[in-house]
Amino acid sequence: MTALLAKAAPVSGAGPYVAGDVLRGMFDRVVSAAALPVVVAAVLGVAAAVITGRDVRRRDPVRRFTRQQRREGMARAGGHCELEAGFGRRCGRPAEHGDHFYPWSKGGSTSLQNFVAACARCNRAKRARIPSPGQQRRMERRRREYLPPSTSPSVGERQPLP
Repeated sequence: MTALLAKAAPVSGAGPYVAGDVLRGMFDRVVSAAALPVVVAAVLGVAAAVITGRDVRRRDPVRRFTRQQRREGMARAGGHCELEAGFGRRCGRPAEHGDHFYPWSKGGSTSLQNFVAACARCNRAKRARIPSPGQQRRMERRRREYLPPSTSPSVGERQPLP
């Protein structure tokens, strides 16, 4: 009798081994679904570390603008903020800060070409973000409106990689 029951259990599909197989299959699917985001996060973390490492090598040894650069940059801007207020327009607030258009932490040069006069609000909003090519074009277009024709409206300069 016990021999018949032992052979009948796997055929009927109701035994401890079948339930264990189901649970093991569920566990394997959960682990595989949870592993994908972990792998993606690890790959993105490695990529960010490589990019940051390259930017650290690119940093200008001088971080602060000289008084002469600040004076010339503020005079060039007419004492007003040069950053965008919205819809591509120039912010009209008084400039309080001299900022790097390309952030120094991302390889921006400490030069007059990379100097941007900024109000406190725009400077905080910009943070250490690298401006898009569109932002750079709009900044150059705005500069053409208030700079003399003999002056170059170009903006942004990055240190080359060693």
